Amino acid sequence: MAIDTRNLDQMLVELRSAGAVAAGKPVGRAAGAVGGAAEAGGADFAVALKNAIDQVNQAQQSAQQMSQGFAAGDSNVNLQDVMINLQKANLSFQQMVQVRNKLVTAYHDIMNMPV
Repeated sequence: MAIDTRNLDQMLVELRSAGAVAAGKPVGRAAGAVGGAAEAGGADFAVALKNAIDQVNQAQQSAQQMSQGFAAGDSNVNLQDVMINLQKANLSFQQMVQVRNKLVTAYHDIMNMPV
């Protein structure tokens, strides 16, 4: 039963980077940032958000492919791996929904502030 931890490691790196930015520590440019889009030493929020959404999408697609392989009788896919990947995809989607809810709430709070 092999568990792919590459996405988890990448997520930990991004969380540490976001924590460093929040603490005011200098951090290198975000990977894939458009030239001039991020301030020197800052992280580009749009790039980080897009990367997170892409990771959730990838997790869901991987879980779906694995479950279809198991349903088709592929002998290389076992039930434990299918269930773990489905749960990872479910948790990552739920996390993304919570982030979206917090962003919407923050937007409404900002829009309702008196000028």
